[in-house]
Amino acid sequence: MADLPVSEDYRSLFLVNTPLLDLRSPGEFAHGAFPSAASLPLMTDDERAEVGTCYKQRGQAAAIELGHRLVAGSERERRTAAWVEFAKQNPQGYLYCWRGGLRSQTVQQWLADEGVIYPRIVGGYKALRRFLLEELERSLQQAQLLLVSGRTGTGKTRVIHALEAALDLEGLARHRGSSFGHLPDPQPSQIDFENALSIAFLQRLARGSGPLLLEDEGRLIGRVALPENLRQLMQAAPMLVVEEPLDERVAVILDDYIEDLGQRYSARYGVVEGPRMHRTRLLEGLDGIRKRLGGARHQALREAMERAFTLQHTTGVTDAHRAWIRELLELYYDPMYSYQLAQRDGKVLFQGTREEVIDYARSQLPC
Repeated sequence: MADLPVSEDYRSLFLVNTPLLDLRSPGEFAHGAFPSAASLPLMTDDERAEVGTCYKQRGQAAAIELGHRLVAGSERERRTAAWVEFAKQNPQGYLYCWRGGLRSQTVQQWLADEGVIYPRIVGGYKALRRFLLEELERSLQQAQLLLVSGRTGTGKTRVIHALEAALDLEGLARHRGSSFGHLPDPQPSQIDFENALSIAFLQRLARGSGPLLLEDEGRLIGRVALPENLRQLMQAAPMLVVEEPLDERVAVILDDYIEDLGQRYSARYGVVEGPRMHRTRLLEGLDGIRKRLGGARHQALREAMERAFTLQHTTGVTDAHRAWIRELLELYYDPMYSYQLAQRDGKVLFQGTREEVIDYARSQLPC
């Protein structure tokens, strides 16, 4: 086993999105993982708990012996076949367990017995996670952050997607950032979000110097939180402010939250359940800001939204949504934006339409 390959070059692994074979239990993987990792555990959660109890009560030798009894015969063959297939599909990959100990060493040897030499990551998940936490701190010390700000509906995310020197925080969080921003697929765990964020910074900064553009966000994107050190840097970062007329902003919200989001729900859950879930999620989003809207205004907006969805589902026409979108922008989101902008410490470098901001970023910034 001593001759089997290992690596401690964590940076290189993450720079190229190396395929990772995660041998931890399903529960460990669900708690925190990496974007390029696949869960093919050596033991189930119950098996791991049983071995852990044995270790505490009878020591390491007994725990190892129990582990080999639990993962034996046809079950060992089945799991080994899955690891072999992963290795064949991902010959440039690496395997790891929690700390690079017995689980990953055992599987590495079983693979070698099958004629598959597959490298192991020294220190396992724990070392990789520590590296990413430390690397994010280093990245933030190096990065020149530049915020893309603007009122709701100005299409800030579209600016981010149009620029190479940008990082999509909402994409990493799998959420569009507002009370109505729930996507059909669930958000990552906080740990998964932090891991993906650190990797994204690492990869972006490795491609060159110059400002890194981020969309102006609050502390939370859905239910995941921005790391406090990043949030503080964003508070003082200079800004590019996107400005669009109200009619254009209404059109952007209609496109993003009614047309596109509706299609996503239908694609994910079917043409019957998808529209129902889309409607329910948006109504829940409105209910979530009821106190800030006030009871009467909330009720009027809710009735308008329900009428618009009923018309959409019976005729396919979405224009009726424009009324509640316009009112919500004018009466709720615009005052909130004015307040939030006043709290920012960063200087406004440029203001203009989406296209003007994109042109300015491409021509004036060394991105």
